[in-house]
Amino acid sequence: MGEAKYKRVLLKISGEALAGEKHHGLDFGIIGNVCDVVKEAVSMGVQVGIVVGAGNFWRGAKDGGGRMERTRADQMGMLGTVMNCLAVAEVLEQKGVDARVQTAVEMGPVAERYSRPQAVRHLEKGRVVLFGGGSGNPFFSTDTAAVLRAAEIGADVILLAKNVDGVYSADPVKDPAAVKFDEITYSEVLARHLAVMDTTATSLAMDNSIPVLVFALKDPENIIRALKGEQTGTIVKEDTTK
Repeated sequence: MGEAKYKRVLLKISGEALAGEKHHGLDFGIIGNVCDVVKEAVSMGVQVGIVVGAGNFWRGAKDGGGRMERTRADQMGMLGTVMNCLAVAEVLEQKGVDARVQTAVEMGPVAERYSRPQAVRHLEKGRVVLFGGGSGNPFFSTDTAAVLRAAEIGADVILLAKNVDGVYSADPVKDPAAVKFDEITYSEVLARHLAVMDTTATSLAMDNSIPVLVFALKDPENIIRALKGEQTGTIVKEDTTK
């Protein structure tokens, strides 16, 4: 099975990825494939925290723009992330993986209220912890929430599973000449305005020296390759030449 390079990780999955080709709602085939890989990661002794976006249901600023007040639109997005967390937790438990959902806002009958000490205890006991509700605040993306939770639980790396297989010099869909990076620094990402995460999330990762590994979720086994330290996607990290 191989030895894992990382002890504790934060896996960020986009909501769109869970929808598959339908682009909306949930594709339980895809969720099942992702959960199989998470189960394998846990069996390797890796402690796994997960943040899921809500783009398969609602994107606050985009979907509510011009029709809703931003705070309320973002709160709807937070609820979407909880729905996704509950779905992933259900499939994990069906596969024999102990999972807990924690939310950034109080939802007593639905999930635990987020608590860093409790989350760490769950992780240390081999449970997968799914963090729902974003950061609990409007105007912050789930990418920022992922970095925040990664910093709080002391994650060794953020695994950023996207629809693209790494970080490029430009949008590879629009620019066939775009070049893929094997590694890049946070500063370069910010200076080039590259679409890895939003600037708040990137700055927070930089300030807390948390490496971010960007790869494609199309092949869920990329998660295991990343955990083993194999070349997968693009690693965003500190500039070690200074």
